[in-house]
Amino acid sequence: MASTRHEIGVISRLSGPVVLTQLGMMATGVVDTIMVSRLGVAELAASALANMWQWTWISAALGLVMGIDPLISQAHGRGDGPGTALALQRGLLLAVLSSIPVCVLLAFTRPGLVLLGQEPAIAELAARYNLYKQPTVPCFLIYAALRQYLQGRTLMAPATWVMWLGNVVNAVLNWGLIFGNLGMPALGLVGAAIASSISTLLLVIGLVSWIRIFRLSAGAWRPWDRESFSARGLLHVARLGVPVGAQIALEAWAFSISTLMAGWFGRQWVGSHQIVLNLAALAFMVPLGISQGAATRVGNLIGAGDTLGMRAATKASLLLGGGVMVVSATAFTALRFELPRLYTDDPEVVSLAASILPIAAAFQLSDGTQVVAGGLLRGMGRPDAAAYVNLFGYYVVALPLAYLFGFVLGHGLVGIWACLAAGLTVVALALLVWVRRTALRPLAELRVYTDLGLERATVAGS
Repeated sequence: MASTRHEIGVISRLSGPVVLTQLGMMATGVVDTIMVSRLGVAELAASALANMWQWTWISAALGLVMGIDPLISQAHGRGDGPGTALALQRGLLLAVLSSIPVCVLLAFTRPGLVLLGQEPAIAELAARYNLYKQPTVPCFLIYAALRQYLQGRTLMAPATWVMWLGNVVNAVLNWGLIFGNLGMPALGLVGAAIASSISTLLLVIGLVSWIRIFRLSAGAWRPWDRESFSARGLLHVARLGVPVGAQIALEAWAFSISTLMAGWFGRQWVGSHQIVLNLAALAFMVPLGISQGAATRVGNLIGAGDTLGMRAATKASLLLGGGVMVVSATAFTALRFELPRLYTDDPEVVSLAASILPIAAAFQLSDGTQVVAGGLLRGMGRPDAAAYVNLFGYYVVALPLAYLFGFVLGHGLVGIWACLAAGLTVVALALLVWVRRTALRPLAELRVYTDLGLERATVAGS
């Protein structure tokens, strides 16, 4: 038990800045939603659908980039600086390459949303919004690769500072470009998209500058060369990243489909759904940050060959992930009318949001558990497990039941959210079993390598 208490402290210290980074990332969306909601229900619905369409595709690309997670954390744990740098270089290449198809798909926002049964007028607004948000795609993915490079080496604070400074810039630009303040043109919904694009570009510039000024790449860098661009090496990272991308995308698509279902009821319904989803996503940032700290800690311990420490860190991470969600569950229930009023004064939207917030509260524990379990499996080099579980939990359990209860049986948004909660519970339980079985395996089966790291290990063992 003493070892578990020790790991709770270590993971809390690692996760704290990451949680702040994730909250900062989500705060951008919260600020956007609150300010856009002042423009009207139509603009709120359009931004919800536009962001849904963007996240549907960018989530898979993000997962692909996050294939560098176990490579970096395990290389750092065994003292392989060049292997760490090589993983980053390949992650940056994948970030740029994967942004191209995502940007192409953003250009099809309007026909895609109309095909999926959304109002043409709302789809047109969403398309204009996403047209001006295209620069956020490569910038966000490059920022993610740099962030994982630092976090895998336990350098958590830089991404946090850069993210929150970016939030200040985003809030000021939103206020100016949406409403015409500070001498800027009043561009409405388009202004929110332009503000996001500028602030995301500044995230990349800020983090690169921080790394260079404070020499954070010292001991973990190598020059770019042919090995950086190796097709075999990129495929190695992709093999780790594709399951992560599948895991993130399957979850993102499930909630995207739920947003589309809400849109079939009408713009008030999709607006209230977006508010609750925004609040749930904000709460989710805390266990998501813990999951990234857990992935780093477990990967470092596997790289260092510490079996007992790895198992203690696994238990500590799950306790933290589930425990923190009790706070958000309580807030969602107690403040179910007050929280929606932060976004809108529309009485119908507030009432609908208040009716589903207690259900969102009910799945907080499952949500926290499943995301931490997924991070642990990523650090163990087994990201495929979460993809399989998400496929079953969301697409065999949650979404078919959501359609049945929401539309066939007539329970509306309440039915949709209740079934999402059921699916999340299935995912959490299955991942707990998978984590336990994986943690009991020998460390030799959990190690992954960059090409340089593998060569070094081979030489050392010969």
